[in-house]
Amino acid sequence: MKQRLIAMLLAVMMVLSLTACGSDSGKTDDDNAGTKGDMKVAMVTDSGDITDQSFNQTTYETCKAWAEANGVEFNYYKPESDSDEARNASVDQAIADGANVVVLPGYMFAAAVVAQSELYPDVKFVALDVSANDICEKGVGEGYDYIPENWDVTEYYNTENVYCCTYQEEISGYMAGYSAVKMGYKKLGFLGGMAVPAVTRFGYGYVQGADAAAKELKIENEVTVEYVCGGQFYGDADITAYMDTWYSTKGVEIVFACGGGIYTSAGEAAVKTGGKVIGVDSDQSATIDGLYGEGITITSAMKGLDATVKSVLTAIKDGKWGEYVGKIENLGLVSENNDENYVKLPVDTTVWNDGFTKDDYNTLVTALYKGEVVVNNDITALPQTAIAVNDYGSIK
Repeated sequence: MKQRLIAMLLAVMMVLSLTACGSDSGKTDDDNAGTKGDMKVAMVTDSGDITDQSFNQTTYETCKAWAEANGVEFNYYKPESDSDEARNASVDQAIADGANVVVLPGYMFAAAVVAQSELYPDVKFVALDVSANDICEKGVGEGYDYIPENWDVTEYYNTENVYCCTYQEEISGYMAGYSAVKMGYKKLGFLGGMAVPAVTRFGYGYVQGADAAAKELKIENEVTVEYVCGGQFYGDADITAYMDTWYSTKGVEIVFACGGGIYTSAGEAAVKTGGKVIGVDSDQSATIDGLYGEGITITSAMKGLDATVKSVLTAIKDGKWGEYVGKIENLGLVSENNDENYVKLPVDTTVWNDGFTKDDYNTLVTALYKGEVVVNNDITALPQTAIAVNDYGSIK
């Protein structure tokens, strides 16, 4: 409880320094907050904008569409800088403006979960992709590389008004790597953003999927994966030049671009050689193909951000917040039906071929759901594989 009290006191001091905000502005009647007429939803972006073609944009568009369909007021807020202080200030402003449901997309909001949930106990916080480790790290301060399993995450935030979830990225990463090799690609690449756990799970799942497909096809000696992180969540000239060497010199045929806007560097390099790209988080085919040409995007390893937002907001509206509050869920496969899952490939836009058809994909989903295929979520080291994986660390 000591850590929670400290976090609350620091948050109070920060809010008092904001002339436009006060803690009374964030107070709402909890009974009324569950009804449509009094529900006011806000979303705060992390370090990006609502046009990032990734986490922020998907969350914003889903919140906005849901609010319009349900007659609920919605606003979004963009922090002035990439810092915990700026993100907390945006949460303060949203609540001062009357929001009683705040949606926070991404692990960067762990500090807000720690501080703001204590400060505003009557506001409902929906934290997407925020894990127990993220919360503990912010609760105890910087400098911790890992959180021991016996640490009690409830000591660091108010569980009575927060729902957190993470996603089993390793599964959709596996789907992407498996499908790429089955489709006939043998020279694969993985371009991550920053080497945070979610990106690493995508990457290690991708490697495992490629390895499994190569073994089934008995071409382990022919399949390779070039693996690197850019050190940032956007593309630039340096990263594009790095990708140029992959496509043009190393013979890479397809790159899984995993990290917000970093796909731009993969796309810019791919189009020069007829290479391909795999998107991430949402179905990025329209965006990437729109910039670099039709057919550049083979598929996307998706998280069900839209499904999560819709489910939780609907539960709040219907007075069923109790089904979510206090939980930190790890969302993955819940059905053999692809549409119902929180990790998946987009059926309608994936470029299927004779090597890997839509029916083949549905068979893979069933095998994963039933546990016939198991993807390792350990990210302490690269998976052991029969295929060659060349890990180059980080570009920056």
